[in-house]
Amino acid sequence: MSLAVTVCYYAAGRLGLMGRLVVEGVVVTPIWPPTGVAVAALLLLGARVWPGIALGSFLVIASLTAPGPTTVVTVVSNTVAPLCAFLLLRRAGFRRDMARLRDGLSLVFLGGFGAMLISATAGVGLQVAKGSLDKSEFWPVWLAWWVGDTMGVLLVAPLLLVLAGPAGRFRVRRWKEAAFLGLTTLVLMPMAVLSPMSMLFLVFPLLIWAALRFQLAGSMLCALFASVLTTYEATSGRGAFLHLTDVEIMAKLQAFNGSAALTALLLASVITEQRATRRSVRRACQELAEVLEHLAAGEPSPGPPGTAESRAAPPGGHRDP
Repeated sequence: MSLAVTVCYYAAGRLGLMGRLVVEGVVVTPIWPPTGVAVAALLLLGARVWPGIALGSFLVIASLTAPGPTTVVTVVSNTVAPLCAFLLLRRAGFRRDMARLRDGLSLVFLGGFGAMLISATAGVGLQVAKGSLDKSEFWPVWLAWWVGDTMGVLLVAPLLLVLAGPAGRFRVRRWKEAAFLGLTTLVLMPMAVLSPMSMLFLVFPLLIWAALRFQLAGSMLCALFASVLTTYEATSGRGAFLHLTDVEIMAKLQAFNGSAALTALLLASVITEQRATRRSVRRACQELAEVLEHLAAGEPSPGPPGTAESRAAPPGGHRDP
């Protein structure tokens, strides 16, 4: 299992490095998928796969530069941050199906915003300690690093958890709607991102549609596609990011990715919770209707063995009048 986690972590790291930006002379990634892979792996497989995360982090760093003493600090921080996210989520009673709003909020504030402070602070603090980064540049680089790690958790981890869960029923008409949503997304999103008039807001109706109709699976796929496409355009300096400085590109991109991830994740969690509550109420009403039918017919209400009526009967199976 750890070896599979290592391979997935390294592959996600190489993909994440394709969309890197330079902030104050330091290379950062607006979305760092390995953090999402690590958190999802820990939630699905348990804490025993942490060596796979550490090895994957080491291999990603080794692919960029020659390993040195500082590599140990970076590997440890990249391993400890997902572990802390896992422990915090488990303590908060997080459910992997994310069928409650509290699960979405826990992933955002504990697994994302909270735990990723560790990797960002250690990584940027190390740059300052080495002297490769001035103290005045700490906060801009720290913010970019922290948001990149957090976006990896918020965009990648929920999608992996949903894909690893049981598949639900999908009617033919839902396939048609899903195909129409996918086609609309493929046409409208590039238009919104590539337009120099900054029309990124056109993405959010698609996110809402996906969340309302397809919950986490649809909304997170839509949000991830939008974020990846927007990140690619931002690194190219085209479309809505034309004629912007590196800092302005990072600020605008972080604001969009964060808004898209939070909209998709929290709205889908609310819809999933409401649907689960509605199903529970419907089952309760059906059970109550069955009980009332038996009472109206003069029959004892159905109940599991060991109820008050079955205990009241004597061993011979007859009741006293």
